Amino acid sequence: MSARTDTRSTRPDAGGIEIRLPWWAVALPAVAFGALLLLIVGPGQAHAATDDPAMGQLLERIVGLLRR
Repeated sequence: MSARTDTRSTRPDAGGIEIRLPWWAVALPAVAFGALLLLIVGPGQAHAATDDPAMGQLLERIVGLLRR
């Protein structure tokens, strides 16, 4: 009585592996890269806030609450 042998190859097919990514796995890094690139290349029109006492008061209150 002879044993049955498997005729399939033990080596996996190179074309048998399929990797599918969701759309956001490609889109989010591309958008982040574009945003960072625009920040680097941008003209840099940042201005210091000189007449905004509300921000200073807010920071003083936060520091006061943290010191308690």
